Amino acid sequence: MSALATLAKTAFDPDAPRRVGVAVSGGSDSMATLHLLAPFYQVHAVTVDHGLRPEAGAEAQFVAAACARLGVPHQVLHWAGADATGNLMDAARRARMRLIGDWARGQGLDHIALGHTADDQAETFLMRLAREAGLEGLSGMRRSYQSDGAHWHRPFLDVTRAELRHYLRDAGIAWVDDPSNSDPRFERVRARAALARLADLGITASGLARVVDHLAQARAALDAGLKPFVADHVVQNHGTLRIEIAALARDLAPQLQRRLLNTALIWVSGADYPPRAAKLERFLQDLAPCTLHGCQIIRHGAHLYIAREFNAVAYLRTPSDQIWDGWWLEAPDAQDVSGLTIAALGPNGLPQCPDWRATNLPREALLASPAIWAQEKLIAAPIAGFENGWKARKEASSFAATIFRR
Repeated sequence: MSALATLAKTAFDPDAPRRVGVAVSGGSDSMATLHLLAPFYQVHAVTVDHGLRPEAGAEAQFVAAACARLGVPHQVLHWAGADATGNLMDAARRARMRLIGDWARGQGLDHIALGHTADDQAETFLMRLAREAGLEGLSGMRRSYQSDGAHWHRPFLDVTRAELRHYLRDAGIAWVDDPSNSDPRFERVRARAALARLADLGITASGLARVVDHLAQARAALDAGLKPFVADHVVQNHGTLRIEIAALARDLAPQLQRRLLNTALIWVSGADYPPRAAKLERFLQDLAPCTLHGCQIIRHGAHLYIAREFNAVAYLRTPSDQIWDGWWLEAPDAQDVSGLTIAALGPNGLPQCPDWRATNLPREALLASPAIWAQEKLIAAPIAGFENGWKARKEASSFAATIFRR
């Protein structure tokens, strides 16, 4: 068995599932992932058409034809946000993950494979290096993680794009090239070009991927040092974290402080990466209340509270049976949930929760908490003490489990 086939066969170990999803764009990395996994699993493929390029529809049909030849079920999902403003590529990436997560749940799939390679890992490292990232950011993309209701895997993260293309050529398997991968307007394209220029210094994708692994090991060692601190001085209350200020300054070296707060901000916000290092450094200088990375950092008495920022979710609204900002809301038995939506509790909803002070959560945290609405009528706000039969469950693991996952 070849090395690539062995990686494919063990991609989801331990306790490998029988049925898995694969995200396939039609590019070489995802096409190789599809064909390598198909002999070992009951694969279901999905393609997201973002509507950003006129070629996208034809590329989705190209993937559909390849899946038909393999006998693999395939579905195309469409994103309606092509006119989004701001960082369009980041918005498209987030939408892709959300759409695929919803699709996987509908198919009864718990595990999804992504075709990221050592090249993607190296490019990500360079981009984060440009942002002056700390150890959290430079430790690279995770090999597996949980988000959007699914477990995501990158089985070929140690394999270069050239190796996967060599496999495809030998097997006579075609792929499509996305022209945006050559557009220097995009940061990743510029990082790819920079990586090519670094080859003269002996800096390669494989080499940088090994550097990332070394940094991840260093981060794991730091995590071990954080474990007793988290157990003694960090309290999780629903989606908000409370940290003892005196213990933070007394017991943790600066690097451990950064590691703790980076992970706390990621966990609360649901972001994929930490804030810019310079922003976190400014906060650590005086621990003054602020908004950072989609979170509200509140100083109250002897504690820091890290809570979701209301403005970050003020306009987010989803059907009541979907994930809202990392939260599941479970309806009471036999209740008709048609027409109900999840949105932030906000300043209009909080006064309708008479017991909110008994939650021991800051007002700012409750404003950003999920609530059930029937148009403008508040039905339930479980985190704010107005359950009305509803329960709230955060999709992510506990904060302690998250920080020690590697």
